[in-house]
Amino acid sequence: MSHAMNAPAIAPAVTGRFTVAQRALHWAMAILILAMLFIGVGMVSTISARYLTLVSIHKPLGIAILLLALLRLGIRLRRGAPPLPAELPEPMRLAAHLSHIVLYGLMIAMPLIGWAMLSAEGIPVTLFEGVRLPPIAPQSLGLHAFLRNAHGYLAYAFFAVILLHIGAGLYHALVRRDGVFEAMAPVPTRALD
Repeated sequence: MSHAMNAPAIAPAVTGRFTVAQRALHWAMAILILAMLFIGVGMVSTISARYLTLVSIHKPLGIAILLLALLRLGIRLRRGAPPLPAELPEPMRLAAHLSHIVLYGLMIAMPLIGWAMLSAEGIPVTLFEGVRLPPIAPQSLGLHAFLRNAHGYLAYAFFAVILLHIGAGLYHALVRRDGVFEAMAPVPTRALD
C-alpha cells in the first residue's frame, strides 16, 4: 500500500466564505451576546449597587443585539451562505440548519421579550440619557411575571445552543477540517489543516 492510502481522510474544503460584513457581525455579536449572558447572570445573582450598573448596561446592549441581529438576518437572507460540504451527513446538515434558525430566533426574541417584560412592569427602556424606547406591552404584573420567566428560561436555552454552536465549530475546525469553520473565521485558517 502507498503512503497516500494510509493517510487519514479529510473532507474536501467548503468553497467560499461568508462576506466580510457577515463575518464581522458574527464575531462582534458573539462577544456582545456572551457579555450579555454573563451580565444577566450577574444581575440575577447580586443584590447590591452593582445591580443597577448591570441593568444600565443590559438594556442598551440588548437593543444593540436586536438591531445587529436584524441587520445580520437581512444580510443573510440577501447574500446567503457558502454551501456545506457535499459529503456532510444529512443529520448534520439538518442540525446546522435548525441551529441557525434557533440562534437567529433567540437573538431576536430575547431582547424583545426583555423589552416587553420591562414594559409590562412599567419600567422604560433607557438606551442612554434622554433616549427612552416606547413600551411594547401593556402594564400587567401577570404578563411581567410570565415574560420574566420566559426571558430567564430562554437565556439558559440560549447559553446551551451557544455551547453547541461552539462545539460544532471546533468539531469542523479540528476534526473534520472541512472548511465549514473557515467560512466564518475572521481570517483564513488553512494552518488548521
